[in-house]
Amino acid sequence: MSGTGSADSRGFLEEARALLATAPVVDGHNDLPWALREHVRYDLDRLDIAGDLSGQLHTDIPRLRRGGVGAQFWSVYVRSDMAGDDAVSATLEQIDVVGALLARYPRDLVRALTADDMETARRDGRIASLMGAEGGHSINNSLATLRALHTLGVRYMTLTHNDNIAWADSATDAPGVGGLSAFGREVVREMNRTGMLVDLSHVAATTMRDALAVTGAPVIFSHSSARAICDHPRNIPDDVLALLPANGGVAMATFVPKFILPAAVAWTQAADENMRARGLHALDTTTEAMKIHEAFEAAHPRPAATAATVADHLDHMREVAGIDHIGIGGDFDGTAFTPTGLEDVAGYPNLIAELLSRGWSTADVSKLTWHNAVRVLRAAEDVARAAQAERGPSLATIEELDGGAAS
Repeated sequence: MSGTGSADSRGFLEEARALLATAPVVDGHNDLPWALREHVRYDLDRLDIAGDLSGQLHTDIPRLRRGGVGAQFWSVYVRSDMAGDDAVSATLEQIDVVGALLARYPRDLVRALTADDMETARRDGRIASLMGAEGGHSINNSLATLRALHTLGVRYMTLTHNDNIAWADSATDAPGVGGLSAFGREVVREMNRTGMLVDLSHVAATTMRDALAVTGAPVIFSHSSARAICDHPRNIPDDVLALLPANGGVAMATFVPKFILPAAVAWTQAADENMRARGLHALDTTTEAMKIHEAFEAAHPRPAATAATVADHLDHMREVAGIDHIGIGGDFDGTAFTPTGLEDVAGYPNLIAELLSRGWSTADVSKLTWHNAVRVLRAAEDVARAAQAERGPSLATIEELDGGAAS
């Protein structure tokens, strides 16, 4: 069942909102920190998310509340063309602004480091705020830096972003090490030992399979959808989805049109080329960049994804991986374009209504929105406690394990 956002789903909106009041959304990926960097260089006085910032950002507190969000993994992403200590410093700046948001809006946002913290926040009516680092370039080939990020509150790391790194292959780059190198496998083991979730969004299918073969803890895909529905390398192949029940992990469907709607793939490539031709990064969502995007869209109408498009992916992911192994990762403020009905963080009830209209039970939707993500973090904590009782921090280096100089 696909198409434009089923008229039948409208009758389920009140039921969706009631469900989200008890089992709110845990969203796996939101790029608000990077948007604040790009728009106002972290000056929170200039973009106050206590008010409605529609037209400027996808995310603010009033719309998070309307959307029924109970926990958010804030991405402390830095672009993959940053490298070395520059990438580490930029990641620290991203972590710093998340801390500034929590200090500024304590009635609405609260730091969460554990599954218990998430449950406490839900009971208190606040939005549990966790962090995820997006790309292994953020640790500059250093396991000590990985541990430091965990100490600072980072609870997942996406192994790559759009480009390969020295120890892991990306989905959107040419094959490099063929998945994970020996050091990459050690990174996964050390993430297990610290309790940091291994995030397999953005990575090559070879990297997904290598990581699943090594990890002793459940993995996540913080913002990826089904390759069988939209054949994009950023999505998850069925054979990998089928491994999630044994692993215990969760695949969190994204809303990015070019990853969920086949007709949007070629259109987005043309829009990205238009940006690059004007000297701008394809992922730029500043005001200047959005004007260029909007002019391109006016001349070349965009194929429109909808909440029903996302639901098609979730239907398939549930069929292959099972209801206990799926979630939601919208990627708001990390994409220039969003689906109709999911224009911003207020839109989650539209997706939930769509699923209810397709016959999803309240229990199944509650797993999708809340319980699966909380369970996965709790399981990672359990694995970490057991691992720490058996071994200390890894002192391995990339030179020792992979040989030669790190690239």
